[in-house]
Amino acid sequence: MLAGFRTFAKSPFAVILFGLLILSFAVFGISDVFNGPRMSGVVSAGSRTVSATDFKTRYENYRKETERRSGEALTPDQAVERGVDRQILQEIALQESMAAVVEKFGIRPSDKLIGNIVREQMSNLHPNQRPFDPITGKFDPKMYEALLRENGLTPDSYQASLSDEIAQTHVFTGVANGLHAPSIYAALQAAYGLESRDLAAFAINPATIERPTDPTDAQLTTFMKENADRLTRPETRVLSIMRVSAQALEPSVTINPADVQKTFDFRKDTLATPETRSLVQILAPDAKAAAVIAQRLAKGDQPAVVASAYGKQPVIISDKPKSALPDRKVADAAFSLAVGQVSPPITGNLGLSVVKVTKITPGAGPTLESVRPQIEAELRTQGAQAKAYEQTEAYQDAHDAGSDLVAAATKAGAMVMTTAPITAQGADQTGQPIPGLTPDILKTAFDLSAGGESELVELGKGEYYAVKVEKIVPAALPALADVRPQLVQVWLQNEMTERLRARAEAMAARVKKGESMDAVAASAGSKVQRVPGISRENAQQHQGLGRDLLLATFNAKPGDVFASRAGQMAFVVAKLETVRTGKIADMARITQAMRPQVDQGLMRDLGEAARLGAQARVKTKTNLTLARQAIGVDTDALAKAEAAQNSAGKTGAAKK
Repeated sequence: MLAGFRTFAKSPFAVILFGLLILSFAVFGISDVFNGPRMSGVVSAGSRTVSATDFKTRYENYRKETERRSGEALTPDQAVERGVDRQILQEIALQESMAAVVEKFGIRPSDKLIGNIVREQMSNLHPNQRPFDPITGKFDPKMYEALLRENGLTPDSYQASLSDEIAQTHVFTGVANGLHAPSIYAALQAAYGLESRDLAAFAINPATIERPTDPTDAQLTTFMKENADRLTRPETRVLSIMRVSAQALEPSVTINPADVQKTFDFRKDTLATPETRSLVQILAPDAKAAAVIAQRLAKGDQPAVVASAYGKQPVIISDKPKSALPDRKVADAAFSLAVGQVSPPITGNLGLSVVKVTKITPGAGPTLESVRPQIEAELRTQGAQAKAYEQTEAYQDAHDAGSDLVAAATKAGAMVMTTAPITAQGADQTGQPIPGLTPDILKTAFDLSAGGESELVELGKGEYYAVKVEKIVPAALPALADVRPQLVQVWLQNEMTERLRARAEAMAARVKKGESMDAVAASAGSKVQRVPGISRENAQQHQGLGRDLLLATFNAKPGDVFASRAGQMAFVVAKLETVRTGKIADMARITQAMRPQVDQGLMRDLGEAARLGAQARVKTKTNLTLARQAIGVDTDALAKAEAAQNSAGKTGAAKK
């Protein structure tokens, strides 16, 4: 697409089209030209609608967080395969349904409350991210909008989401404060956790089992077919990737000292540090009280004591520039005083008050040397981005002239990387991720056919790429010769496991028919071991028994005999001998301790039930097809694939 824009911009038709666009802006306004007809919603809950764009933003946030935690790229097709699209769609539907019901109740936070929380949240960000003017310290709406835009949000969408969260928090907090689960709920959990079990068991000695012989080729071939889902190697592709990176070009940029001086002269005023002041402000109920407050502060009385005489608290303002004070008249008065001076009563925009200056930090103008590293870094970045753009121009010209990706990149001096065969997740044949392959590059590459080349794609900030698919290796089972050693090992292990399982089940059957545990154990070359007092509370201490054996123990009834796995290659025959209830004193203690936890669990269940009830009440509708299209899924191709799969399934069922 970028290449097409470049080519078109050089043509005479571009001048005519741009002229028409400018005329349309003048007549209709910019928004009318670009907005067009609105799409129907992905989620519709009462009067609330989630657009395809909003859904894509939420999906992208989920995808980025998943990739950050796991290091694995998630493509749209994988999201569909794993059901992620449905999960996100259902969660959004529940959220919007609950918000719609709360909205019907008339519960809405005020704009002032939302504004206060926004400022508080922004103040808690890392200093480099806070949307406050570094010179004046004032909240900067443009920086705020830019910060949200980086995260796919707008002030309206962010504050609307915050409004929903505040309203629902108020509702559920009110419910939670008055909700207490009946004591029997905690008592039942205490009894459940303290119930203890005595287990008798003996292990099957692997030495008593005949070792299996190596499998034949026919057996291994059958084994491969039975496990085709696990053994099939995914499609891989060999890619040539052309990268133009401004960041990589930065070391090659030479900074002109004259440009540094020129930039400094232009920005000198904005780089200055303003004077700041610390002061105490006391609000006065009337002019007479204000005069008394001024006299007492001038005498040196403590501000807190003076303010308390009028039922007030002093307002402490620390190290703020004049522009950061909300009341302009108070700011003018405070910045006209010396340290220790007290103002006369001030009739400000926010009421009558008196201020005392406690500290003054003079402002300072910047020197060229103090800001040189910052200016040079900015100029280096700008120069690198210009170089990167020149490289893309050279690449595009060579590509348009008939050179393939590699040849065009060589002419432009751009970087080219040719990969080993990689999967759609960006991993090599050993499962290791290939550095530098972003989800965007992978999606572009796996949308191409063999030999296909992508257009030049701009990522922003002077980063560009193009991809060529050199070779496609289709998904297929590996050749038997390539995986024979590993297959033989797995086959022998599986065969041994089945023989151990069969022996354990046969031994358990003998005990069930009346033979004693000790006699059966002896015939297997083993000995009965007893493990008393196994409870759910102390199960962690018995992890050596294995998860399967512990689960079977807790699911059994007194006297039950069963065979169970007790490790990777271990099987036991076990008998649950006794089940005992916990001590009354212990149950009472745990019941009391668990009350808050049980209350929270009940509140979680109630909250989920409320969301499901809200969904039914407002008759929420979802559009899965539109949701999938929003995240880049080819729904037509998906529908054809699903239809073919369903048809194959019906044919197979008919043959059976």
